[in-house]
Amino acid sequence: MHTDIYLSVVIPAFNEAEVLVSNLHRIQDALNTGMPSFLNWEIIVCDNNSTDKTATLAQAAGALVVHEPINQIGRARNTGAAAASGQWILFMDADSYPTPALIQDLIQLSQSKQYLGCGTTVTIEDGPLFSKLRMERLNPIFRLLNIAGGVCLLCERQAFEAIGGFSTELYAYEEFDFIRRLKRYGKSVDQSFTVLHQHPVITSGRKGKLSLAALLRLISSNLLAVLLFVLRPILPTSWHKFLAEKGLGFWYKERK
Repeated sequence: MHTDIYLSVVIPAFNEAEVLVSNLHRIQDALNTGMPSFLNWEIIVCDNNSTDKTATLAQAAGALVVHEPINQIGRARNTGAAAASGQWILFMDADSYPTPALIQDLIQLSQSKQYLGCGTTVTIEDGPLFSKLRMERLNPIFRLLNIAGGVCLLCERQAFEAIGGFSTELYAYEEFDFIRRLKRYGKSVDQSFTVLHQHPVITSGRKGKLSLAALLRLISSNLLAVLLFVLRPILPTSWHKFLAEKGLGFWYKERK
């Protein structure tokens, strides 16, 4: 393990060959521009059982590639984090990238000693207007509630390990569970979680296709995700797994 790594960027990826390489280059450019020259970084892509060239392309683009055979976002993030060497871990979605200004904000926050983690607001760069409105309208709500989506989450490595990483029971909304536990731990060490907003992370609106099938998948997946999240304490693990694998197609439908 390279102990001189300050920031590890962990990207879970399931059949992301179409978008991953361009975003890896953007992430690398942002890190080279926004990170102080005396701080080192690495990028880790966790290939989450892809059937396309995700792993090969990621490795060719300069990322360290690890593999997680079970299709589950929490497991993929945990597997990527297990291979990380950094003092801080930045979880990024494969269809997203930070600006240099956001990287500067993240580093400044990490060095303040006041915070053990943060999320960010988002800016949608493509897809239909419906998708942009649907996702960006959550920005003020997330800031008010001090929570964030999993598209861009920074966490101190020690805190990540202390809370046991992401849940391997949840198949969606696992970031909310993670942030809740991170905040609870933060109180014990007198550190906080916050949501950055001056320089939002840039992400794709590709999942917001305006078709009846896509809209129904969006609605049904989100309703089921809420139900599974609420009922997790009483729902048998086997039922949770079965319903998640069958009903959360908005996140887990295979991309061809």
